Amino acid sequence: MGRTRPIAEGETPNRLGDREVLVAVAGNPNTGKTTLFNKLTGSDLKVGNYPGVTVDCHTGRLDLSDGTAVRLMDVPGTYSLSARSQDEQIAVQAVAGLDPLELPGLVVAVVDATQVTRNLYLTLQTIEMNVPVVIALNMADAMARTATKIDVEAMSRELGVPVVATSASLGTGIDELRREIEATVADPRRGQPGWRWMPQSNELQDDIAAVERVLPPDWAPEDSDRRRALAVWALLSIDGNDELSEVPPDLRRVVDERHELANAAERSVEEEVIRGRYSWIDEHSPRFLLQGQPTRTTRTSRVDSVLLNPVFGFVIFLAVMGLVFQSLFAWADPAISGIETLFGALAGLTKTVLPEGLFRDFLTEGLIAGVGSVVVFLPQILLLFFFIGVMEASGYMARVAFLMDRVMKKLGLHGRAFVPMMSGFACAIPAIMATRTMERRRDRMLTMMVVPLMTCSARLPVYTLIIAALFPPQKVFGVPVQGLLMVGMYFFGTLTALAALAVLSRTLFKGPPVPLVLELPPYRLPHWSSVLRMMWQKGRVFLTEAGTVILICTVVLWVLLSFPKDDQISQAYDLQRTEVTTVLTGEPLAEALGGIDAEESGAYLRDSFGGRLGRLIEPVIAPLGFDWKLGIGIIGAFAAREVFVSTMGVVYGVGDDVDEESVTLREKIKSERHEDGRAIYTPLMGLSLMVFFSLACQCMSTLAAVYRETHTWRWPVFLFTYMTVLAWIASFIIYQGGRLIGFD
Repeated sequence: MGRTRPIAEGETPNRLGDREVLVAVAGNPNTGKTTLFNKLTGSDLKVGNYPGVTVDCHTGRLDLSDGTAVRLMDVPGTYSLSARSQDEQIAVQAVAGLDPLELPGLVVAVVDATQVTRNLYLTLQTIEMNVPVVIALNMADAMARTATKIDVEAMSRELGVPVVATSASLGTGIDELRREIEATVADPRRGQPGWRWMPQSNELQDDIAAVERVLPPDWAPEDSDRRRALAVWALLSIDGNDELSEVPPDLRRVVDERHELANAAERSVEEEVIRGRYSWIDEHSPRFLLQGQPTRTTRTSRVDSVLLNPVFGFVIFLAVMGLVFQSLFAWADPAISGIETLFGALAGLTKTVLPEGLFRDFLTEGLIAGVGSVVVFLPQILLLFFFIGVMEASGYMARVAFLMDRVMKKLGLHGRAFVPMMSGFACAIPAIMATRTMERRRDRMLTMMVVPLMTCSARLPVYTLIIAALFPPQKVFGVPVQGLLMVGMYFFGTLTALAALAVLSRTLFKGPPVPLVLELPPYRLPHWSSVLRMMWQKGRVFLTEAGTVILICTVVLWVLLSFPKDDQISQAYDLQRTEVTTVLTGEPLAEALGGIDAEESGAYLRDSFGGRLGRLIEPVIAPLGFDWKLGIGIIGAFAAREVFVSTMGVVYGVGDDVDEESVTLREKIKSERHEDGRAIYTPLMGLSLMVFFSLACQCMSTLAAVYRETHTWRWPVFLFTYMTVLAWIASFIIYQGGRLIGFD
């Protein structure tokens, strides 16, 4: 943790001279907080990182009618400010203004109108920090369909802060919320009622006072309410297992002493604080929560009786995931074909406009072929993000965690760990970061070690290329074989991740699983603009980040595959051309010259730096069915898996007759032949290659993310080693086993 940003003399926390006002939007998960944030900011949204950590920070601008500029910050969803996970640490830093985050001028506390009493615990903690608070009572439209009614004015009186009923999904109440934000920014006292509950026992008061005395002065200078709140926070957050940084030794020592005294007296400081807050909520909430008698089973309960059923729920989950992965191939294929055609036409136009030479070859065979071979799979990646966004927004993802808890417990984790694993279907990097919401380091480490085995979107281009090139578009029982293979690869990755989880939890990461504590939100229709915005943001990040990597790798690969230019090779093939020209004419001559050109390109490729490197590792990968050209692709893929496709595009752009503009990379791979006419790339080899890519850790960004989370290279090295060895062994078994039973 750290100090509070100092406020200059004459300033107030919300009017920082000529600076814009910072407003933090905080709340429990599944309260519609981010949707409300998007409504308030409109299209003015920026995505960066919180200072000092690689957690996404969403900020946006809100202009008030009096001319005040407001910068909104979307705080990670959390159930309390007791900072045990990294998201909770960020939340308390954002609300309390602890270094490196600045003190907000206002906190918009988002409360789910259907779960008021549960959400008010975090709201009370926020009020205790003595920052101005405005409550957005969100999902008011859902409350209207229940037996419970809320008196908004009475709620405002009891809590002492402005309360506005909103529905972010419908856009209602947003203007009123803006007006309350403006009024409270102008007069902060409207949202600073002081503590709502007080410690009842003398012992707890002594605990708080003892901790207050050793709090750093710059955490809360001359602010008794804030110092008391931070003292309570310290008592609930600091213990022998916390991972809090920058906690002063004296503060840690005093907190430990107070807990030892409480334990000796058979007291629980944490229980007393939690009971004090909930007692206040239970006493005051009946004054604004008007309970009625439900007349029928709620829709959520009826749906949950099926989706959470141990048998039917699991079958439905498998069917949903099968539909998703089948759709990734079937729905995206027309768009993929269109993009392939577009890049082919662009390469042809470039060849027509530019004269022959090294620069034209670089543009057509390097940049256009390489980048185009990856951009072509953007439709699939957008579809995957769309499905994940819909499952999260509808509330189904939380049910998946609950459903998987029974399975995950047997493997050594709780069901919440499956949510980062599901996120790994999109990208391992945010999935690894998502482990910060897990309290125990053991659980976070174990999840990080298996998340890269989940089939991320970067593997999609490889799978799609191999399946489309080597497996015919036939149907089995009316289901396309290509789609079944895509589904099968996803399930293979998931089952392998679960198996690795079982092994690692019983060896390197021994320990009992903790119980799952999870709130199941009511089912809701997704807010489509938020889902589409998420798709756009993730797709843009994929293109910009992957594009940068691909551009660099493509240039390097093109150089490796184009040089050196051996004059002896050129002279030898020039001699062949002269010889055939003297004996052939017409079409036979054209065919002969075309064959010589292809052989010359192949000779240059084999003799290039890249070809030499591929042939160097060929003895290691040959037992897997791979040749030296695939070796070049595998080496390039270590920068990022999707680079494999662009690498093969460069390989076949350089090593084949590039005048055949209509021939796609798929068709070039399909048409490759040995000297005896046998196909080089067979379905068995394709399956071996997909298994290798499914298991190998060919993503430097993932390894870097693990390093950032663990602060040591020990775990990235372990991850890379065990996954690469596992990939080689599995691919070897697939290829050699297939040959033994008659496949080739």
